[in-house]
Amino acid sequence: MLLDRFDLTGKVALVTGAGRGIGEGVAEAFAELGAHVICSARTESEIEATAASIRKGGGEATALRCDVTKDAEIEQLIETVIQQRGRVDVVVNNAGGGGWGSSLELDDALLLDTLRLNLLAAIHVTRRTIPHMLRVGGGSVVNISSGMARVVDGGGVPYGAAKAGLEQATRMLAYEFAPDVRINAIRCGAILTPDIEKNMFARDPAVREELESWTPMRRIGTPEDVAIAALYLASDAGSYVTGKVLDVDGGVVQELSAMAIIRESRKR
Repeated sequence: MLLDRFDLTGKVALVTGAGRGIGEGVAEAFAELGAHVICSARTESEIEATAASIRKGGGEATALRCDVTKDAEIEQLIETVIQQRGRVDVVVNNAGGGGWGSSLELDDALLLDTLRLNLLAAIHVTRRTIPHMLRVGGGSVVNISSGMARVVDGGGVPYGAAKAGLEQATRMLAYEFAPDVRINAIRCGAILTPDIEKNMFARDPAVREELESWTPMRRIGTPEDVAIAALYLASDAGSYVTGKVLDVDGGVVQELSAMAIIRESRKR
């Protein structure tokens, strides 16, 4: 049965940034398909809530706090996972965010912090889990990227550069560790997470309507939209896919010709 290829029963899946938003949605979806999910993030109360919700629904989950910008904590996280579960089959590098400001006023601290969270963390988590994946015959890594890796906007140099680097690291690592470990990325558009609701829509409700009108699918994405894509890439359903970046953006991240922009503007 084709649907059986999405089954994650017996797998151990580590999801970073699992306390809310996309990470929470991915953790819940993986648990629903049978994985034991390791929910990890800096805020312990949030990952405990995610794990508790999964267990309440009949799934299996463990909450393990980790600041993925600190390599020593990553090392301890992976050691604990192996001690408790004996294996790790899937990693979703979702933790990320921040890194906005005028390019003329940026300091090195912000630049480096943004790179650590959005690029280096994923590389470090991946390289520390791959040996354990190889030991059990292989595995899958899914990196969560952003449309900002490809489009441009004022003040987005740190975040955009970090996510662009993440996508190239995805391709490089996929080539290096094929065929045993598949490594892919999801390039997200506007996804309705608590951070976007608080930092964007709450401040200016009109932004949501404008964003929906510019999105070909005419809606904002949900964490579940990303979770379903992650499930495909992480499971045997995506067994012939590696080194790729999958757009989950409602069609909004694309190059538009000048005439297309004019036509879209005249519709408003």
